[in-house]
Amino acid sequence: MASVHESLYFNPMISNGVVQANIFGIKDWVTPYKIALLALLHEMSTTKPMALLDRRRLNKLILPLQQGPDLTFEQLLSTVEECCAPMVNAVKLRYVCTLHCSCPLELFTESYRTWSLYMRQMLLAYNKLSFSQVYKLYKTLQQYCRQGQRPPRDFSTLELDAGSLHQSDLGCDEARGPLSQKQAEYFLARQAYLLKNDENKAMRPATLQEELNNILKFNPDFAEAHYLSYLNSVRVQDLYISTHSLLHYFDRLILCGGEGKSNGDEGYGRSLRYAVLNLATLHCRFGHYQQADLALQEAIRIAQEANDHVCLQHCLSWLYTLEQMKGSDSVTLTEDSVKMAAHFCLPYLASLGVQSLVQQGATQGIPANRLLDALRGTDVVHWKQSLSELVEISLAQTASIWRLYGKSTMAQQQVQLLLGMASLESVNYGVQQNNTEPFAIALCHLAELHADQGLYGAVGDIIKHLKQQFPSHTQHSKLWMLCDLKIQFEKAMNSGKFHLAEPHVTAIGALDSMEGLYRKAQLLRALNQMSEASKILQQVQQLGVKKRNTEMIIRVMLATAELHWDSSGFSASLPLLLQALTLTHTHNLQSLESETILHLAFTQLMLGVPEQALALVQAVLESVLAHGALLKKGRALLLMARCQAVLATSTMQYVTVEMAVQTLAEAAVFFTQLGCKPRLRDVYYLQARLYHTLGNVQERNKCALLFRLLNQELPPGSSIAATPL
Repeated sequence: MASVHESLYFNPMISNGVVQANIFGIKDWVTPYKIALLALLHEMSTTKPMALLDRRRLNKLILPLQQGPDLTFEQLLSTVEECCAPMVNAVKLRYVCTLHCSCPLELFTESYRTWSLYMRQMLLAYNKLSFSQVYKLYKTLQQYCRQGQRPPRDFSTLELDAGSLHQSDLGCDEARGPLSQKQAEYFLARQAYLLKNDENKAMRPATLQEELNNILKFNPDFAEAHYLSYLNSVRVQDLYISTHSLLHYFDRLILCGGEGKSNGDEGYGRSLRYAVLNLATLHCRFGHYQQADLALQEAIRIAQEANDHVCLQHCLSWLYTLEQMKGSDSVTLTEDSVKMAAHFCLPYLASLGVQSLVQQGATQGIPANRLLDALRGTDVVHWKQSLSELVEISLAQTASIWRLYGKSTMAQQQVQLLLGMASLESVNYGVQQNNTEPFAIALCHLAELHADQGLYGAVGDIIKHLKQQFPSHTQHSKLWMLCDLKIQFEKAMNSGKFHLAEPHVTAIGALDSMEGLYRKAQLLRALNQMSEASKILQQVQQLGVKKRNTEMIIRVMLATAELHWDSSGFSASLPLLLQALTLTHTHNLQSLESETILHLAFTQLMLGVPEQALALVQAVLESVLAHGALLKKGRALLLMARCQAVLATSTMQYVTVEMAVQTLAEAAVFFTQLGCKPRLRDVYYLQARLYHTLGNVQERNKCALLFRLLNQELPPGSSIAATPL
């Protein structure tokens, strides 16, 4: 289910002019890169025969080149070549001509009318240069040109002196030299935007940290650089650097008086309040609940003293989020937060509160219609306010709710709606809007739904796409990692290759301890290590009760009942199954409810009541065939065939025997699609017995041969008794 608390992450990334002009000692306008860019503008204005598509690409390229950091000449030429290859030679020739002119800007007077504002700024800056600065500009122009020299096969008509590639005196290289105020602010704003909207397009954590350290080396008081360092450290779960950078950010912001200049003491107090609030969110992210609670209480106290209702609402939102993370009941706190947010006209926080209530309600058994009505009411606000992020969370939550309630078709529909939704926000820097957590959750749902139907080829494509969209260093990569591991585990268990499932158990436990223990218990039972499996299931039961995970509690009850079956304790499994059935009915978990009923049916069959067992199977068969996974469909049909076979042998009704054979054939189709060889072997065994009863020797021998081949292929110990249902 989509994580609501991630959206409460407060990002006070600002550009408030804290850094003074030319603080890095670099002129913004008179640089070799700007003159090279002017050469490009001139050629665009004077070159008449140009393809429309090429001109359109160049026009779209100009603004990022003007606003962005300075590029090397080679980088600029490569960028231009991607848009319009014939323009590269013209730009380079025009730039070379500037080296032989007393006033380089005079060569561009023909394009003055087209690019008047840009030219005027360049001329004003150039005219203010002293003679020594002009000479310095000339030398850097030469060095910049040498940096852009290419192999002779690309520019055979040009004869330029080769020179060593070294850093320009004007700091043209973003990675090694100092940046101007404009360049630094552009770089920080771009990376912060990418971290929020498309983390895959942002710099890798180590590279970005190196760039930030380079900026802070020349200006340690650059507050925004410290904040971006904090965001970057959170990506890799680095507690020390993230805390260090966050504290430095607010220290610099307060000491520089960026807010205090306009707001006096109120600016100082506001920075302090949000500093403590951000510190609390950081501790929440790392699971330090006690420290987070102390920081939240401090932020609430300061906000109350200042009568800051907005800050108080943020604090209250994080307070109920913290209670949820600790496993406590936070419904009352969440309802109060929604009411107060609506009172102060804060639709974003109010909608987040409603989504949190829906998430809690789904685990507490509130009917689906009430939950979906609540989400539908908030969706109207989201679309009116263009809150794209909350629309995505709402769709992901709806898909999760349908899956929780066992409606796979409806869940898939919601996933497709989310994946096909156009963003409500403007897209900048070429980002993709499907790199957020709801999209990751939706794709994981899609992968699991395909795996349930045995479509492992499609699953591989989805996981491959997830790896590309959410690389291992991104914060949402754990979602697809856990999803992939669970699918691989189930695939190995279904095929009877238990040795392949064992390493997946360890990996799952590293990402989700409770899920890892549950999978370990499943593997131990398959390996006939019943006592160890029972001990682990008891641990999982305790964790499920502590975390109020009703779904896991029910799954443990079903697994414990299966352990009783292995020791022929069918009567002992009945109380557990009845308790599980009560929980599934109370919490509207229809998928688990049908599975529990199938367990009850098998227990009754083993206790000698095949009529009631068959009635129970038939009661849930329609729901299982409509929404269940292939494994569940096959198990239900296999159990139904067993009930029919027992009734037929007791009454000697050959019609019923033929129905059981037909039912087994349908189950075999599902098991074949899934690659579930142990249960397919059971089907062939029962078919051979039934064909023998009917006197069909040819079909009996055929099924017996298939059974023998699978029995030789599969490891020993995986008999019918090991997979009774």
